[in-house]
This record gives sequence, structure tokens and C-alpha cells, in this order.
Amino acid sequence: MRQVLVLNASYEPLNITTWKRATVLMLKGKAESLEADASRMVRPDTMLPTVIRLRHFVRVPYRELALTRKNILQRDQNSCQYCGYRGDKLSIDHVIPRSRGGLHIWENVTTACFPCNLTKGNRTPQEALMPLKATPRRPLGNLSFEANRHICSGKHNEWKKYVIGWI
Repeated sequence: MRQVLVLNASYEPLNITTWKRATVLMLKGKAESLEADASRMVRPDTMLPTVIRLRHFVRVPYRELALTRKNILQRDQNSCQYCGYRGDKLSIDHVIPRSRGGLHIWENVTTACFPCNLTKGNRTPQEALMPLKATPRRPLGNLSFEANRHICSGKHNEWKKYVIGWI
């Protein structure tokens, strides 16, 4: 089923929905189509939307993304942040080890392959002479993760200009 990116009136990404729901919002006048798939028609005069924008601003409460192994791996694009290894033998490493006062927070956890994690051990990256490829940071939210997955898979390249600034 085709997915549609829903933007707030301010062009902020809000949600990913089905093409049926997006079409209903457009027909009711609650949204307008910004991008459409010209090869698919919903009705004789309407192309299948891929990005829609709500006509009225919707206030959304802040939702924090849970700190889980799956989310850490996705944030780091399933690659070791020390050597760049991509595969299924990855673990979670604390940049400042917990035994040395490091906290279990987004800014202190990163993805590491087993050899790099063992080599680093109970040291900081500076002490182990193992610089990080990217500084760990807190992701903005669930939607940015999901939208980025769709963009990276090549399904929805047209979403890039609406999502990249918000990731």
C-alpha cells in the first residue's frame, strides 16, 4: 500500500498515512496535494498523492523517542561508529563507560561492533585512540526515523525536501 507524508500547515512533517486517508482529507478540503504520482490515478481527475499539507495548523504535543537498542541501531544506520562495520554483529557501547559515571542517555550510547567494543573496553574513545565517526545525539522523533527509512529505501525520494530539515 502506498504511503503518504502528511505535513502540517507550517510544512513540518506530522505523520505517514495511507493514500486512501490522504485522498479523503483532500476531498474534504482539509489538505492539499504537494506531490503526486503521475503514473497512478485515484479518480480520472486526481493523481495518487505522495505528500499532502494540511490547510489548518495542528498543534502536536512533544513526544520523546524511547532509548531502545533498535532505535540506537537505526539512528547509527546499523554501522559501527568506530570502524564503519555494517552487519548483524553489533552491540551498544557507552562512550563514557557506566562504571566511570557515564549515563544511559542518547548522547552517551553508540553502536559498536564486537571487536571495537572489546578493544575500547572500559576507556573513553580518546583514551583508546578510537575516534567516533559521528557524535551521538538525541533523535527528534519517531516520524523522522520512519520517513528516513522510506527515503533511504528509495521508495519516496520526493519526501527529502520536506523531511531532511526536520531530521
